[in-house]
Amino acid sequence: MELSSLTSISPIDGRYRSKTEALGAFFSEFALIKYRLRIEIEYYLALMHWGIIPSKDVTAAQELRNIYEHFSLEDAESIKTLEQTTNHDVKAVEYFIKQRLKDLGNSQSLEFVHFGLTSQDINNTAIPLSIKEALNQVIFPAFEELLQQLKELTSAWENVPMLARTHGQPASPTRLGKEIRVFYERLSLQLSEARRIPHAAKFGGATGNFNAHHIAYPEIDWISFANQFVSDLGLHRSQTTTQIEHYDFLAALCDAVKRLNTILIDLNRDFWTYISMDYFKQQLKAGEIGSSAMPHKVNPIDFENSEGNLGLANAYFEFFASKLPISRLQRDLTDSTVLRNIGVPLAHTLIALQSTSKGLGKLLLNPEKIQADLEDNWMVVAEAIQTVLRRESYPEPYEALKNLTRTHSKINQASIHAFIDGLAVGNALKEELKKITPWNYLGL
Repeated sequence: MELSSLTSISPIDGRYRSKTEALGAFFSEFALIKYRLRIEIEYYLALMHWGIIPSKDVTAAQELRNIYEHFSLEDAESIKTLEQTTNHDVKAVEYFIKQRLKDLGNSQSLEFVHFGLTSQDINNTAIPLSIKEALNQVIFPAFEELLQQLKELTSAWENVPMLARTHGQPASPTRLGKEIRVFYERLSLQLSEARRIPHAAKFGGATGNFNAHHIAYPEIDWISFANQFVSDLGLHRSQTTTQIEHYDFLAALCDAVKRLNTILIDLNRDFWTYISMDYFKQQLKAGEIGSSAMPHKVNPIDFENSEGNLGLANAYFEFFASKLPISRLQRDLTDSTVLRNIGVPLAHTLIALQSTSKGLGKLLLNPEKIQADLEDNWMVVAEAIQTVLRRESYPEPYEALKNLTRTHSKINQASIHAFIDGLAVGNALKEELKKITPWNYLGL
C-alpha cells in the first residue's frame, strides 16, 4: 500500500498532517539526516578554522554549507541507498559527504570527515539542535499564541461576575476574566521555566575522552575546541560523558513541557464544564454535525480533542524522562530508537494547542445563565455577612449564618435581608450588609 496521509499508521502523519506538518522539518527521517549532515559539515569547517585541515585543501565554507542548506529528497534517498550497504545510518552520511567533497575537487582531506568521532557525537548534537529549533520555531510560538488569546479573553471578560464552585458546590463569587488569568499566569511561568532549560550535546569521541583526537593531535586543546564548536551551534556541551549524552536536561525539558500540558488539561476540563453548565454557547459552522444521532447537539469536541492529545503527549514525555537518563555502562542502544520518537509527543502537543485555541475561539458568553446562577445562590454572601459581623464583634456570626444557609429552604435576597433585619445591630450596619450581593461580593 502506497504511503499517504490516508494510509499512514500514525494520525500525526495522517488525519492531523495539516496540523503537524511544520514539525516534519525537525523530526522526520529526512530532517534527522539533514541535521546529521549539518553537524558533520560544521565540524569539518571547525577543523578547517583551527588549521587542522591543511589550508591547501580548504574548500570555500559556503560551498560546503550548500551541501546541507540545499539538501534534497533525492540526496536523502542516495544516503538511504548507501545505508543499505553500510547498515549504519551515520556512516552513510559520512560517505555521502566524502563523495560531495570529491565532486567539489577536494579529495585530499576526505578522512577529516567524521575525524575522531563516534556516531553519538553526531546524533547527540544533531537531535538536541533539532529539538531546540523545533521548540523555538513551532512549539513555543504556539504556546505564545494561546497565551495571547487567553490574555484577550481575560480583558474581555474581566468584569463578568460568576459563581465560583469549590468541590463542585457554590462558593464565593469570582470574575470570569480572573479565572482565565489563572491559566494565563500558570502557563506563562512554566513556559519561562521551559525556555531556561539548556539543550545539552555530547561531543567527545568514542567514550567521551577525546582518545582519538588526542592521540592524533596532542597539542590541540580538544576540550576548548569542542566547547566552542557546540556553543557556536547554540547548544550546551556536557563536559563529562560516556559515549552518549546523559540526557538529564532533556529529561528536565520533557517534565517541563509535561507540566505545561497538564495545565492545558486543567484548562480544557474547566471550559468543558462551563459549556456543560451553559455558561458558554459555541459558534455554529454551516454544515457541521455535533452528533450523528442527536441533531440538537454541539459538542465541546475541541477541548476533548486537546485533552486526549495532551494525555498521549504526557505519557511519552513521562517515559522519555524516566528512560533516557539510564544507559548500561558506557552506553547501550536503547536511547537510539526512543529518541527517534521525540517528535511524537511534541506533535500531539501541537495538535492540542491548536484544538484548545479553536475551542476558545468558538466560545459565546451566555450572560443570562451566569446571572441566573448568581441569583439562585444568594447563600454565597453568607461568608461576607458573617465576616463583617466578626469585625463588629457580633457573637457567633458563623453559627448564625450556618443555621440560616443549611436549611432546605430557598435562600434568596428576601430571606437574606430578613435575616439582616433580625440582627441586633444598628441600622447603619444593616444597610451596609444589605448592599452585599452575589454580583458585587467579588474581592479584588
